[in-house]
Amino acid sequence: MPILCLVTIWLVLLGWYDCYQRRLPNVLTLGGALAFLLLRFWQGGLGSGLNGIYGGLAGALFLLLPFLLRGAGAGDLKMFLAVGILAGVPGVFGVMLLSTLYGVLLGVVMIFAGRCDASRLKHYWKCCTSIGYDRAAGRKVLPPKNSERVRIPFGVAIAFATFTWLLLVSLKR
Repeated sequence: MPILCLVTIWLVLLGWYDCYQRRLPNVLTLGGALAFLLLRFWQGGLGSGLNGIYGGLAGALFLLLPFLLRGAGAGDLKMFLAVGILAGVPGVFGVMLLSTLYGVLLGVVMIFAGRCDASRLKHYWKCCTSIGYDRAAGRKVLPPKNSERVRIPFGVAIAFATFTWLLLVSLKR
């Protein structure tokens, strides 16, 4: 139970940083990854530690392509590495699914609240669905990719997903 409280505090801190400062500090992401890995080896031995390593790799690989396409930040990738180490191989896939769902929900809420500019999303949709759409003209009116108005703080979605997974696991026991 104390570990659940500490992980919850860690998740709240990361969510706060991503929501208000749009960054995830390395001391929290990589520090969490190291702490979870040490905890896994200490509590469960080699098997549990390796399970955490494999879970961390799966979590990092989940965000590798979006990171390379500039759809996710390095902090998100490092946070998912830590969450994967915490959750292990079977749990990380549930966290992946939940974080995707929470990320979509967060994006929709931010768009309707006027906190996120959906013009880039509309442009991509028109590029895929409309034959007569002028892509060059549409691209000229888009906000810059590095603008905060087009960024969704995915660390918040990862934090909610991890917390949900932790609750579900603790209720199962």
